[in-house]
This record gives sequence, C-alpha cells and structure tokens, in this order.
Amino acid sequence: MSKYKYIIVEIENDIATITFNRPEKKNAMSPDLHAEMCVALDEVAAAKVKVMVLTGSGNAFVGGMDLEKCFFDNWDDPEKFVEGIKPSFEWMKHLKTFPAVTVAKVNGWCFGGGMEVVGLCDIAIVAEESTWGLSEVNFGIFPGGGTTWTVVNNMPSRKQGLYYTLTADTFNGKEAVDLGWASKAVPLAELDAHTDKIVAGLVKKGRVVMQKCKEVYERIDNLNMEFPEAVDYEIAKLFELSRLTDDDWIRSGLQSFKKREYKPGLEEYKLTKDV
Repeated sequence: MSKYKYIIVEIENDIATITFNRPEKKNAMSPDLHAEMCVALDEVAAAKVKVMVLTGSGNAFVGGMDLEKCFFDNWDDPEKFVEGIKPSFEWMKHLKTFPAVTVAKVNGWCFGGGMEVVGLCDIAIVAEESTWGLSEVNFGIFPGGGTTWTVVNNMPSRKQGLYYTLTADTFNGKEAVDLGWASKAVPLAELDAHTDKIVAGLVKKGRVVMQKCKEVYERIDNLNMEFPEAVDYEIAKLFELSRLTDDDWIRSGLQSFKKREYKPGLEEYKLTKDV
C-alpha cells in the first residue's frame, strides 16, 4: 500500500484501488489531492494492472471540487491559481486514456467534478441510494474543467444534459443508469460485492485485449467513423492485437472452441499468454 495524504492507493496482483480520502469534505478535490492523483496514476500504470477501481471514503464518492482551495484562495494570484488547478487536467486526461480498465464505484455523493471522474471511467457501478448533481449554476458558473464535455458525452440527449446543467436538480443512482452515467446500479449494501464480482471477471481476461477493446471503441467513437472506415480500422487493430499476443486468440481460444472445451457466449477460455 502506497502512502498518500488525501487518497489511499492499494495495488494487489492485477487490481489497483484508489480511494478518495477527504471524508470530512465529502472527498472534494483540492490542489493537493490533484497532485497526488497525478503521481498515483503513474504508479498504477507502471504496475501494469488489468483493472483500476476508483471509489470514495465515508458517504461520498467525490463531492466536486474544493471551491475554496481550488478557486477562492488563489484567485488573486494568477500564477498560483494555474499552478494549483493544472494537475487536475493532467490526471483526468491520463484517466481518459488509462491503459487498464477503469471502474468507478460510486458509494454516495457525486457532484460536479465527481461526475466528471465517473464520466471518464470505462465502467461505473453505483449505489442506488447515491446522489448526483451539477450544482455549478447555483453559484454562478457553468460546469467547467471538462465536466461539460462528460455531460455531452455521457447523457443520451441534449434536453437531459441541459436540464440538469441549468436546473442543478439532483438524481439518484437508479436514474444515473438511464441518464448514461452508470453501467449498473445496486443497493448500497451490495455495492462492494457486486463490484468485486465485475472486477474478478475482468481480471480473467487478457490485459492487452482489454486495452485494444478500449482503443478501438474510443477511436471509432471520437472520430465518428463511417462503417467502411471502421471495418478497416478494426481489422488493422485485430492484426496488431494478434501480433502482440502471439495469435493467442487463434492458437488457444479458437482451438479450445473447436474442441468444444468452452462456450464463448457464456464463458472464457484460459489464456495461454496472460498479457
């Protein structure tokens, strides 16, 4: 376990867990926390884990930015202000392209910048009782620092995105699924067990193949590829994956299927090269 002041970093085998740890502030993100996250993500990436889980301590995931420390305290000193806020952009950009599968485990309050963190993760398992909201308009600004980008790219419609941005109305974990922020919602009492089950399934799969799944999805989505172009890109990435894994999907996966040793729609084969 690594030692940080505002986050807890645990790395065990193929799984890393980062816990935002400012429970007295509902885990609001301060400049110091942002700086620690920059270091932590580098540490986790270097460990080459397959899955990274982000969660919060106490009754919150992330209650947004620490408004006093991130904005008010440094506003009159432009150089200090930029110095304090810059790490937030650095680690969130890293999170968006992180090599491991990123799982947000939302245990409670999730506001503003916390919603941005969830929006940048690959998978979000959330407590039905969790409370979400974009409160920025209530104190006279709009969701910034990438938060509006995640609203546009997670919510399924302009009407929903603008409704919650303009009204600052809150919603719960069940509604978060319908609104595009969550993969699954479960009762808070079941959140740990359900997330552990999802993570346990992910770590059985190949690290490189999951990276390529993410890369292909992101590239096709971001470039809004037409179908023929997407097909060409997918085939090229398939050959890249095959090269990196010594054709394991052919040599092991399809060979096992041919022998009727596993059913690909219901289970996975055991990797011969667990990369």
